[in-house]
Amino acid sequence: MTIFQIKGAILMTLNNQNELVLKAIAVLESLESGQPEAITNYIHPDHYTQHNQALPDGRAAMLAALDHLKEWGTKVSIKRTLVDGDYVALHSVYDFHGPKIGFDIFRFEKGLIVEHWDNLQDLVEKTPSHHTMIDGPVTIKDIEKTDANKAYVTCFVEDIMIGKNRGLLTTYFDGDHYIQHDPHIADGLSGLGAAVRALEEQHIDMQYTHIHQVIGQGDFVLTVSEGLINREPTAFYDLFRVENGKIAEHWDVIEAILPPEKRKNSNSRF
Repeated sequence: MTIFQIKGAILMTLNNQNELVLKAIAVLESLESGQPEAITNYIHPDHYTQHNQALPDGRAAMLAALDHLKEWGTKVSIKRTLVDGDYVALHSVYDFHGPKIGFDIFRFEKGLIVEHWDNLQDLVEKTPSHHTMIDGPVTIKDIEKTDANKAYVTCFVEDIMIGKNRGLLTTYFDGDHYIQHDPHIADGLSGLGAAVRALEEQHIDMQYTHIHQVIGQGDFVLTVSEGLINREPTAFYDLFRVENGKIAEHWDVIEAILPPEKRKNSNSRF
């Protein structure tokens, strides 16, 4: 194993995965620096599929955006990284038209980035849990449990978020020992229950309909799901930390999906 640190993000990866992580970090940090080298060197020149529907496909669109991003004073601070095969996921704080929390996912082929997905949400300063939307552990543990944790979290999303089987809720948590970073939910299973009741009282209908990606490393698992909030298409990115076979901590980023007339590429959001 190797442990190293970049701009506050502590990385623990297998040696042969370090290169992918560093390339993904360099590309994301270029959005702040305005320097094109990382994009030119690490994104495939001819095959780059962009799932951020506010940007056109291709490497040229990324390069063209750099001057505008630097002019707007874009800042990026990467807090967590996950690497799972050819996929690297980054959990970051952005300052881009105001402070935001974001997830970025890059897919590599033969050492070059060929695909990108992301989700952004405005940062909320005051939360019911008194945690921030991004604080908490960053060091990856239990590498040998990666596959088991991915399967466990997938079952949670399918049972609870998609299936809404509330009778199974307590089986996924160690009582009230659950740290919550969602900006609208308090800590603990009790906080989650209170949030569900509040949504019902406010007639807010939130539905998860399909899991598109599950990316995991050790005790951290990121799920990318499609759904609806009050019938509006929505992307849900949920990061879970599993401890002793139970969900111990949760971060998320929720973003509305652009309507077709506002999209700059024809790719699926997922």
